[in-house]
Amino acid sequence: MQIARRESRNRHSATVAAEGWRAGSAASAQDIALTNDSKDLAPRPAILTGLRGTIAAGVGLWLAFAPQAMAEPTPVPKPSPKSGERQISAADPARQTRPPQPQPAAPMTKLTTPPEPIIPDPRRNVPASIFTTFDAKQKADAARVSAYLSSLSTLVGNFVQVGPDGSKLNGDFYIMKPGKVRFEYDSPSPISMIADGQSLVVRDRKLATQDVYPLSQTPLRYLLSDKIDLLRDTNVVAISSDDLYISIIIEEKNAVIGTSRLMLMVGVKDGQLKQWTVTDPQGYDTTVAIYNLDTTRRPDPTMFKIDYTDYSTPPG
Repeated sequence: MQIARRESRNRHSATVAAEGWRAGSAASAQDIALTNDSKDLAPRPAILTGLRGTIAAGVGLWLAFAPQAMAEPTPVPKPSPKSGERQISAADPARQTRPPQPQPAAPMTKLTTPPEPIIPDPRRNVPASIFTTFDAKQKADAARVSAYLSSLSTLVGNFVQVGPDGSKLNGDFYIMKPGKVRFEYDSPSPISMIADGQSLVVRDRKLATQDVYPLSQTPLRYLLSDKIDLLRDTNVVAISSDDLYISIIIEEKNAVIGTSRLMLMVGVKDGQLKQWTVTDPQGYDTTVAIYNLDTTRRPDPTMFKIDYTDYSTPPG
C-alpha cells in the first residue's frame, strides 16, 4: 500500500509512458481528506504537503520489514473440468442416490460508502519480548487467522487508506496468490503498485518514475504467502480480541532500519480480513481498510506483469 517513502537500495527510476492509463484499468474517484486532530499527541516533524506529500506518506512504510524469505514460485493452474462426462437420466439409479447440489451463493451486496478505518492509538506501547507467551484462546485466534489467510487464492475488492498525516485515499486491489498483487489508487493520485511474485514496483505517472523492491522486503509477503502459520512463521508480539475484531501484531527488528510492526484485524463474525496497519521505525502509521471482498473472481494474470522495458501501467 501507499506509505511514507524513503530511499531504497533497490530503487530504480525510469521514464513512464506519457499515455497514462491503458484501456481496462481500474476506475477512478476523487481523494478524500481526513483531518488528524489528536491535540494531545507529542509533536511530530512536518508532513509533506500537496499531492506529492500524500504519495510520499505511503510508499516507504511497505518497506519497513526486513527480508525473511523469497517469494514462492507461482503454481501451475489447475486444468478445467473435461467436457463429455456421462449424463445421468432421471431413471438412472445413480441419480437417485446423488447428494443434493448446493444452491448458488447469493449476490454480494456492495458497499457504496467506504468504511471508516479504525486508527490505532499512536501512543500505544506494545511490549516486545522474546519470552512472549499466549494462552489457549490467543493461540486459537492466531490459528483461525492463519487458516483464513492460507485459504485465500484470489481476493478482489476496494480499499481506503489513511496516511500518517490523516490524508485519505481510495482505490481497488487485486490479489492472486502466491505473490501477486495490484493496487490502483483513484485519481488524481498517479500511483499504482504491482507485485509479480518476485518484485514490487511502485509507479508514479506524474513524476515519470518507478521504484522496484524485492517483494520479500515488504509486509505484503504475509498477505501473499500461499500458506502461513503466524505463530510459527512470524514474530507475533500481541494477540487480542473483542466482540468485533481479532487483532494480531507482528514485529520485526532490523539493525539498520529499526523496529517495525504490522497489525492485522479480522472480523470475529465473518472471519474476513478487515484492515491492516503498518507502523514504520519512526512510529508513523498507515492504515488500510478493505471492503466489498470477492474471493470467487479470478483477476487477469496480465494485470501483474512487470515489463521492465515499458513502464506504463499494464492492462487491467
